[in-house]
Amino acid sequence: MAKIVIDGREVEARSDVNLLQACLEAGEDLPYFCWHPELGSVGACRQCAVKQYANADDTRGRIVMACMTPVTEGAIISVEDPEAKEFRGEVVEWLMTNHPHDCPVCEEGGECHLQDMTVMTGHRERRYRFDKRTHNNQELGPFVKHEMNRCIACYRCVRFYRDYAGGQDLGVFASHNNVYFGRHESGTLESPFSGNLIEVCPTGVFTDKPFSKMYSRKWDMRGAPSVCSNCATGCNTIINERAGKVRRTLNRYNDEVNRYFLCDRGRFGHGWVNAPTRLRSAGYVINGDMTPVPAQAALDHFGKIAASGKLVGIGSPRASLESNYALRKLVGAENFSTGMAEPQHSLVKLAVSLLAAGPARIATMHEMETADGALILGEDVSATSPRMSLALRQIKRTAFNKAADQARVPHWMDASVRTLGQDTISPLFVVSPTVTDLDGFAQDAIRAMPEDAARLGFAIAHRIDASAPDVAGLTEAEAASASLIAEALLASEKPLLVSGLQYASAALLQATANIASALAAKGKTPLISFVLPEANSMGLALMDGLSLDTIAARSADATLIVLENDLSRRLDGARFDALVESAANLVVLDHSVTPTAIRSQVTFPSAAYSETDGTLVSAEGRAQRFFQVVYPDAPLQAGWRWIADMAQAAGLSHVKPWGKLDDLIAEIATTMPVFARIPEAAPGSDYELEGTPLRSQTHRVSGRTAIRANISVRDIPPPSSPDTPLHSTMEGSYSTDMPGTLVPFYQVPGWNSEQSLNRFQQEIGGKMRGGDCGVRLVEGVANAAGSYAMDVPSAFAPRAGQFMLLPEARVFGTDEMSMMAQPIAERAAPAVVRIGGAVAKGAQVRLSLNGEVFTVDAVFDPSLPEGVATCPPHMVSRSWSAPGWVSLEITAPAERIGTESAV
Repeated sequence: MAKIVIDGREVEARSDVNLLQACLEAGEDLPYFCWHPELGSVGACRQCAVKQYANADDTRGRIVMACMTPVTEGAIISVEDPEAKEFRGEVVEWLMTNHPHDCPVCEEGGECHLQDMTVMTGHRERRYRFDKRTHNNQELGPFVKHEMNRCIACYRCVRFYRDYAGGQDLGVFASHNNVYFGRHESGTLESPFSGNLIEVCPTGVFTDKPFSKMYSRKWDMRGAPSVCSNCATGCNTIINERAGKVRRTLNRYNDEVNRYFLCDRGRFGHGWVNAPTRLRSAGYVINGDMTPVPAQAALDHFGKIAASGKLVGIGSPRASLESNYALRKLVGAENFSTGMAEPQHSLVKLAVSLLAAGPARIATMHEMETADGALILGEDVSATSPRMSLALRQIKRTAFNKAADQARVPHWMDASVRTLGQDTISPLFVVSPTVTDLDGFAQDAIRAMPEDAARLGFAIAHRIDASAPDVAGLTEAEAASASLIAEALLASEKPLLVSGLQYASAALLQATANIASALAAKGKTPLISFVLPEANSMGLALMDGLSLDTIAARSADATLIVLENDLSRRLDGARFDALVESAANLVVLDHSVTPTAIRSQVTFPSAAYSETDGTLVSAEGRAQRFFQVVYPDAPLQAGWRWIADMAQAAGLSHVKPWGKLDDLIAEIATTMPVFARIPEAAPGSDYELEGTPLRSQTHRVSGRTAIRANISVRDIPPPSSPDTPLHSTMEGSYSTDMPGTLVPFYQVPGWNSEQSLNRFQQEIGGKMRGGDCGVRLVEGVANAAGSYAMDVPSAFAPRAGQFMLLPEARVFGTDEMSMMAQPIAERAAPAVVRIGGAVAKGAQVRLSLNGEVFTVDAVFDPSLPEGVATCPPHMVSRSWSAPGWVSLEITAPAERIGTESAV
């Protein structure tokens, strides 16, 4: 730490930051545009000018740009110096000469960083009276709307999109007053992180296109902290609501997880909660048709059928921990399924056991960014966990920083660091059957089938520690790759290992764990991460239960209760039909109409993640709470509340009604030791700050009567819930010191944009003032002597006349819930089968998946070996998702027939 003086006030500042960061951390209101805490400094906007003095005797000083000036011991600066203030005011006036001044109609209005900084500099009058420069806007796809005339040329957009996220189709064109930020021509932005431009841009150049269709000002919306449910990464989000509809999803800072950015699937995939396919009433079959009935009638009907036989429960890795536990309590542990079919069920449990018992620490995403050697073994992380892939891209920046250290250049001086490191090799290795988006950032990208990738992993472990099993029959190239990767990992201070379940291979997980054990045996402290399939896969594995295949044998003549799970995506058509038909009754609790719900005898409408509170456990083993932002009309309620009501209707006294979520959480923590710490994930519903509950709306929110003035001008009581510590109104406490897991929006006096996050952090880019978000339930055993898996798989061998069909994960298209959001559906490309080997342009293939025959367009993929093909799971056959041998009949273009696929 260094001591510096700011306008006569002595403060402590970190010695490795610039003066802008030091001023902000000291509570000063110093304006800026081009600087971003994750992107560093380039000095493009000249807005953060301060006066710096040589010593105490210096009375003149000199103007410096705070973002480009390092903190030094004893530095004396002034933010309030008249000359510095005049300089900043003139800079803003220059920037605003061509700005359209369209705040009343700009969707950024009220949360615009440009507005905040303009007011902060005192620029209130427009003197420019000439014609303004104008640009044509571009069509950039379903996510981002473009209004180039609002641009102030801060360069943040291209620095994030190209330098940080690795996108190639957004750039800066022309120069001076004609500078233009966009694509070379109109077209959809290709990067799966394009939505971050909305928050990165300090003006309204890039705005949220889906949000614009149901727009509300920031001060007219309710906010609540939440957790993304579109993959197992567990990114923290803020959900905004008005008039009973979710309007948008924003990034919520968590220093260990997603930090400042989200992927587009997480940002725009919430549309299903507003979809017409939502279940909104209870019902049961009357005269052969599902008929909506009052909730109590449906409960009474369930009570009658439950009394006639055994109850069997099928949980869901997309449902909350609390609802799954309630179902397990209702039916008994011996009759509870995780809702996952084989091989996914066994693989998730294997992954969790390897993580819990191994010597490696489970990596946070922030730790991934700072790794200096990494291996991705047999997983296309860019599709299965997009936000993780964004973290892995920053490994290259870690290599840049080492070059900068040698040249004594601060890490925050972004352009200089990237120039110094431009010839540095990124210590990242990717081993995958197919091309991935991370290949261009890797030191080496190796194509290998899942079995061969696992064999390579076993060989790497053996080269690190000779007591690990050796691999016979490696080719010369494979042996060389194994040695190269082993040496790189051994040379790393923070080696990182990543694998997952994309190719349903236990050998890949075991090989990755072997490498971790070998590194630990050599005194290293490795980091490890397994990509799991769904938001609560880890939680269900920890809760324990039977596989869907096992439970199917027990469902004969039983009442089958399915919680938020579409079984038609997990079982092929024949097995799904057999399961449904063998059950005496099928009862479904879900928030959406699915093929499983359609086949039920009784349905109960459960609340979506935006309409209730609950806990999810990410692939990192982090239990995190999501909170209610929408207060739905009856009968929608949380799945666990329905289960308590069902138990009461059936007269099952072993399930006691839980008064509120806190009671259920306490019971889970008491009865299941693995979840003993989940009450620490967030404060309870009785939490108060300064003696009052927290508020979820800004002070400027419109009155409740305004929302429903077309119905009635009478005021109505605000909605409430016993489960959340957040008031549904603007009444209550709000502070920068509030618990980090409860922040519903970012705003402090003078800072209305998301840039006000700086005030909520202990230090910029560090932890929240109010503490961590979530709690880790699973940790590796530090310094433990790891054991080795000994079963090395055989090498991949082609089969004559057959193709090995591999699942091709996609950011957009293969996820169940996000595909119900229209913008995501628009972004999803049609399903194709990619084939290794000659395929004529326009050809199709006929293939049989799980007993069904489909005709799908075929594409030649030169990266695949002959005899191998890929197909996106769930886009052709709903239930197919695991590799397998198939017969492909390639149809010539001239003989094309009508497609039979569901694409």
